[in-house]
Amino acid sequence: MTATPTTYTATPATPRRHRARLLVPAAIAVLAFTATTAAADTSPTTAAERTATAHDRRAAEQKPKAMLDAWLRLWNGDFAQAPGIISPGFRVHAALLDGGDGSSIRGVDGLVAWIGQTRAAFRDLRFTIEVPPLVDGRYASVRWTATGTYAGGFPGAKAQPGTVVTFTGTDTLRMRDGKFAEYWVNTDTLSLLTQLQAL
Repeated sequence: MTATPTTYTATPATPRRHRARLLVPAAIAVLAFTATTAAADTSPTTAAERTATAHDRRAAEQKPKAMLDAWLRLWNGDFAQAPGIISPGFRVHAALLDGGDGSSIRGVDGLVAWIGQTRAAFRDLRFTIEVPPLVDGRYASVRWTATGTYAGGFPGAKAQPGTVVTFTGTDTLRMRDGKFAEYWVNTDTLSLLTQLQAL
């Protein structure tokens, strides 16, 4: 049996098909422009509205920074800061020197008591910000340096009372309803224990 060759010829695009090819990209461009314009139309149009929006944005950005300033003052011994920035359900996550995980430290009173104990071991303890705070949504993180004079009484420490120690750490805090609700701390415990001659 012999096959008869089939010949195919290209059919030129009709004007209607050619117009459709041109209209599709044009329609997409119009839709994109319309969406952009609609989004732009929702922004403030008057100078006063733009100023108010910028002010609100700055206030939202400044709130966590003001809270972190109060947090620093709290750790530097100003316990009156605690009720304004600490949630009643405040929780701590930390590797404590006594082997605890921080879960027993709860709320304003628990945090203030813990800070008080820390400060009792190192009179004149002073925290300073080493790296400016980072704020991302509900979370804030700050790197600090602490310097204080050892008061004595630390189990296993051979350092003499009066020894000045300096150590660093990073605090990460979760904010909720305008207060700190959760706290993670990483402290250079090895450096601290070395200075206290507790190793």
